[in-house]
Amino acid sequence: MADTSPIVVIGATGGQGGAVLDALLDAGFAVRAVVRDAVSSKAATLADRGVELAVGDIVSGVGLTDAFTGAAGAFALTTPFESGVDAEVAQGTALLEAATAASLPYLVFSSVASADRDTGVPHFDSKFEVEQMLAASDIPHTVVGPAYFYDNLLAGADALAAGVMPIAIPADKPLQQLSRRDLGRFVATLFRDPGAHTGQRIDIASDQPTPAEMARMVGDILGTSVSAESYDPERIPSADMSAMFAFLGDRGYEVDIAELHRRFPDVGWQTFAEWATEALAR
Repeated sequence: MADTSPIVVIGATGGQGGAVLDALLDAGFAVRAVVRDAVSSKAATLADRGVELAVGDIVSGVGLTDAFTGAAGAFALTTPFESGVDAEVAQGTALLEAATAASLPYLVFSSVASADRDTGVPHFDSKFEVEQMLAASDIPHTVVGPAYFYDNLLAGADALAAGVMPIAIPADKPLQQLSRRDLGRFVATLFRDPGAHTGQRIDIASDQPTPAEMARMVGDILGTSVSAESYDPERIPSADMSAMFAFLGDRGYEVDIAELHRRFPDVGWQTFAEWATEALAR
């Protein structure tokens, strides 16, 4: 495998893929981004940064084999949020067929923390189904299980400005969360030494504040008072999201954060307070 062979990134213009792409570039890797439209403004921005572009579609699988051919490895994820959990499994099938056809040397698949623990959350279960297909394949791989992303807080920016942080778990329940920056750095670490992590499934989280602690820290940053307002997850219209928050408010993720951070110190794990200061104090 030549040192100049690129790492392929699926979802390079999205939140997870974009963070991975940034970290790979920072670490000196050559990157090939899979995009649906090579002439879009987002694709042009990637090209301006020296990223090779490959046109492909995770939904249909068209172009993925070509994108993977000659690569040193790939980062990939699937999503149920456009067309449902059955579509996510179909995406996983297309992904693995392309990786097999291209003899991809190494795949990092982004699933979700606790997907392997029979949670009953629909999109956890669909991701685990893809994981099982990957385990049954001959593709050298590592599964990464991200916890809840800090960035989800930003969807409630208007409520925060009004002094409220609504969340569908108890205010005193620790919520294991992750910085996208840390996800990117973690994945870059895996690509530095794929052989050391092949066959592993690693759940990751950066910090575990309670909603009450989150609200206090956000208030301090904004210079105002913010309170966590818990509500019943059954009020959430999406059955998938309702099940997820019911799980988070009850069992929750089970990342051994202390051991994870001891094992991978170079990530420089970002606390919620550090992330919020960067994200909100602008």
